[in-house]
Amino acid sequence: MPLHLDSRICGNVCIVHCHGQITLGPETKSLESLLELIAREFCRIVIAVEDVNRIDSVGLGLLVRCMSTLRKRGGDLRLAAPPKHFQELLHMTRLETLLRTYPTEDETTRSFLSQAPCQPADGRPRRRVLVIDRSPDLGAFIRAVLTQHGFEVNSASLIRDARTLLQFQPVDYILLGPGTGVPQSSPAAALASLRSVAPHAQALELDPQFRTFDAQRAAEILLEMFQAGSTPA
Repeated sequence: MPLHLDSRICGNVCIVHCHGQITLGPETKSLESLLELIAREFCRIVIAVEDVNRIDSVGLGLLVRCMSTLRKRGGDLRLAAPPKHFQELLHMTRLETLLRTYPTEDETTRSFLSQAPCQPADGRPRRRVLVIDRSPDLGAFIRAVLTQHGFEVNSASLIRDARTLLQFQPVDYILLGPGTGVPQSSPAAALASLRSVAPHAQALELDPQFRTFDAQRAAEILLEMFQAGSTPA
C-alpha cells in the first residue's frame, strides 16, 4: 500500500499524517523529503501513525534519525496514536523509551504547545498574530513580512488547530486567510468559534484574491491592514 502524506501547521508544531506503509523504497524517500523540508522551519514535529499498517527497519530508522536531529536543535519528533502493532514493535526494540508516543494527535500536539514559546532575541514585547490558512506557502509569506516588521507570528492550518493553539498562546490579532479550512462556514462564523478562547483579539480578514496579488502589492496590503488597525480591543 503506497504511503500518503498530509501535513498541516499548528503554531510552531508541524503535524504529519501517514497513511499506508513506511518501508524501504518510494515510501521512505517521500517521508524523508517531507521531513527535511519541514525541518527547515520547524523543530517540533508530530507524526500521526494510526493509519500506518506496516513499518520496516528503514522506516523506523528514519524516524529515529529525524528525532535525533531535531533534539540537537532543541526540538523533538513525537508519535501520535500508534496502533497495536506499532506499540509492540517499539516495546520489542526498546525504542519506546526513546520515541515519545501519545494516545491521540491532540495530546501529542498539546505536549509541544504546553512548552514555553521562544522569546524574541531582543527581549522586547511584540504584537502577536495568529494566521489561519491551509496554504503553508502563504503562511510563510505572511510570517516573513510581519516578523520583519516587529510582529510575533504563528500559523494554524485549521480552525480547530487555532482553537487549541489559542489555549496556550494568546494573541492580539487573528488573521483569516482565503483558505481557512471551513468551506461551509463564513469567516464571521469561523471567528465566532474562536471568541471563547480569544475574546480580546482583533479579527482581520484577507481579500479572497489575496494569494493572486503580486508579492509587493500583497505585502503592502498586509502592512496597511495592521497599520490601519487600532490597538487590540
